[in-house]
Amino acid sequence: MINRLIGGFVAILIGVSLIGPIATVTDSATRTTNSTGATCNGSLADTGCQLYLSSSWSVTVLRMVPGFFALGILGVGIAVTYGALSDAGVV
Repeated sequence: MINRLIGGFVAILIGVSLIGPIATVTDSATRTTNSTGATCNGSLADTGCQLYLSSSWSVTVLRMVPGFFALGILGVGIAVTYGALSDAGVV
């Protein structure tokens, strides 16, 4: 039981620490301005603009990635807790 709790705690700790960098990467990938502040229009001639801006729905989906990652970490926490409690005979 304690092995499962320790392993789950480490997995949750690593997952929670990765939420910030994942959010930063997805934000930079969906940016509508480049590093100088100029608005990107989607052409390859724009320096510093991302190629992910081909459609608005792709930007919306990409911006939801950190939230779903956080929900996955929440699921890991619930699964570890349930497994530990079922090993102890509580559930």
